[in-house]
Amino acid sequence: MAIHRLFIANRGEIALRVIRTARRMGITTVLGVSEADRTSLPAREADEAVLVGPSPSSESYLSIARVVEAASKAGCDAVHPGYGFLSENAAFARAVAAAGMVFVGPAPETLDKMGDKLEARALALAAGLPVLPGGEVASRAELHARATETGYPLLLKAVAGGGGRGMRRVDAPDTLDTAYDLASSEAEVAFGNGAVYAERFVARGRHVEVQILGDGTSAIHLGTRDCSIQRRFQKLVEEAPAPNLPDAARDGLEQAAVRLARHMHYRGAGTAEFLVDAENFSFYFLELNARIQVEHPVTEAVTGVDLVEQQLLVAMGKLLSLTQEMVRPFGHAIEVRINAEDPDADFRPHPGRVTRAAWPAGEGIRVDSHITSGGEVPPYYDSLIGKLIAIGASREEALSRLSRALDVLTIEGLPTTASLHRTIAADPRFAAGGVDSHFLPGILP
Repeated sequence: MAIHRLFIANRGEIALRVIRTARRMGITTVLGVSEADRTSLPAREADEAVLVGPSPSSESYLSIARVVEAASKAGCDAVHPGYGFLSENAAFARAVAAAGMVFVGPAPETLDKMGDKLEARALALAAGLPVLPGGEVASRAELHARATETGYPLLLKAVAGGGGRGMRRVDAPDTLDTAYDLASSEAEVAFGNGAVYAERFVARGRHVEVQILGDGTSAIHLGTRDCSIQRRFQKLVEEAPAPNLPDAARDGLEQAAVRLARHMHYRGAGTAEFLVDAENFSFYFLELNARIQVEHPVTEAVTGVDLVEQQLLVAMGKLLSLTQEMVRPFGHAIEVRINAEDPDADFRPHPGRVTRAAWPAGEGIRVDSHITSGGEVPPYYDSLIGKLIAIGASREEALSRLSRALDVLTIEGLPTTASLHRTIAADPRFAAGGVDSHFLPGILP
């Protein structure tokens, strides 16, 4: 079926990103907005903007009933969830379908499976993927038994979690119970599910992921991304392809991701995330994000594939027009997230008005942002105000362009993470490529 009117159930830069591809495809866009986003750039760019609810996300972007009602009243035939909010919510996908609209994303059954980290782990094992030793812990007694099995350090993670919430590293037995209580309570608040599992912690790990596309009958990969520079499990820098990986490891990661996608009869865009041991390059499946990722532009930059377009085509029932042989990544791309946060004050968020925004431009530079001069950063949502992507024929060229772009980037009116990214870009270890997850804590004051 063709999509004529697309409802976008999101905000910020990803809403603007979807609007622009949909417009190019001849699709009318209807953006659902909260009170705080009525005058935002995405609201002005969409063909239509309709109010979903008050400013708090729980009463607008996270309200299944309000979003579905708004989309139905607007006469839309499909809903794109973006990332975050309801993008991986199976109940939302079912509600969209029950209202006679197409959900632009995987089937609800897939969202159910991937939303439960233990079920995802079991599926990965069934598809022949390696996973870290560990498993669910339903009590302190089970926790101590599991810790004996995995050894220390270990990682406690929310079964229904994501984005670093409900996650605690434990280095010794005397902190195990406290970490368990904290992880479980945080998971309960964030996801309504306090279930936790434990797995071995790799001391020097890299976070490497593989972009996949599937149509339910076939699946391909679009190469790797490295997302190892993180703060409290939140990504700050991403690049494609992952640098300094042996060919055997890269091929193993890509083929493992495709095996999982085919095993699941996956539909749409998704990302298989892996932990790679920085010392011996062994790798372990972590999770599959059943949505488009914040970092998708770096993959688009090196492959020339519009991932939002692919999502929409698959949602229309079309088979993939791309074969694996047609995907020939070229060059390198690095993305940094510009957040309205103060790196010198423990990254405290700073909502407010951007009095001046001068984003870089030029050859090899892409900016995905919804913030212009005078734009508002509301206090209710994520602090991301834009993504700066530098592209080059080589990693060295991409990094050089990134450094120059960061030097001219000007955001006034509130602090941002741009200064931190200038420090990262100038660090010789980052320039060499292949830093592990310990890199960022090592350069922070």
